[in-house]
Amino acid sequence: MKRLATYFSLVKFSHSIFALPFALQGAWLAADGMPDARDLLWIVVAAVCARTAAMAFNRLVDRHQDAANPRTAGRELPAGTLVPAQVAALVAAACLGFVGAAFALNPLAGFLSLPVLAVLLSYSFFKRFSVLAHAVLGLGLALAPLGAWIAVRGNLEGDLRPILLLAAAVWSWVAGFDLIYACQDVDFDRRSGLHSVPARFGVRRALIASRLSHLITIACLAAFTASADLSWIYWTAVGAAAILLAWEHSLVAPDDLSRVNAAFFTLNGWVGVALFVGLVLDMQFLSRGGA
Repeated sequence: MKRLATYFSLVKFSHSIFALPFALQGAWLAADGMPDARDLLWIVVAAVCARTAAMAFNRLVDRHQDAANPRTAGRELPAGTLVPAQVAALVAAACLGFVGAAFALNPLAGFLSLPVLAVLLSYSFFKRFSVLAHAVLGLGLALAPLGAWIAVRGNLEGDLRPILLLAAAVWSWVAGFDLIYACQDVDFDRRSGLHSVPARFGVRRALIASRLSHLITIACLAAFTASADLSWIYWTAVGAAAILLAWEHSLVAPDDLSRVNAAFFTLNGWVGVALFVGLVLDMQFLSRGGA
């Protein structure tokens, strides 16, 4: 159990709450309600395996930088709690689990899992040469609702506007909160030659870019709500998400990053949960003629 807890800590398993609610929203949209239990199970397995592979690979590739950074020196690989071979084995197992779950859903999902995996793993290298790393991370999570849509439908037919707008919302949302998170390492990134918006343009401009990114998120969510013909329930969830994002930005300032963890994890976790619950309630009780 102690070893399992160490692996969970390595990949920040609790952070699965970021992608999973949006994958589930994609599944609910594709099924026009609650998906088949079998599909739902494999979608959850795929989402968890994909995120585990991406996070473990990032920890493996970044182990030397993490050891040199005082903020991350206590992580499992720099601290010697785990060794690279163990983490590499976890990456391989999670990749196989993701691809296997995708093929268990349908052939299209299975074949598309390979390029999706390439996107997920590429983030770890992008920050070594481009400030677009934040956007790549956003793209990785934005594929979650799209992947779940394909997992349920097995094709790309029908009106794709709602699911594409939801994916765009996830993209800008993740890129926005990653900009905040990256502000913690601005000095280390500059010394180490790593690329990030805060390191290139400064913390103040990075926080402004994060706010603009989250304004785009709310705009995309509003467009998604309208295109999916959802009711006041989901509009309320979008309003709650906007309030949570505004609260997130109130917690950080260029000269005070002490509350980044609360802004990054707690509030963003609630954003995903609020939107998923809003969609389920909307589709169950109002928009689809429920009780």
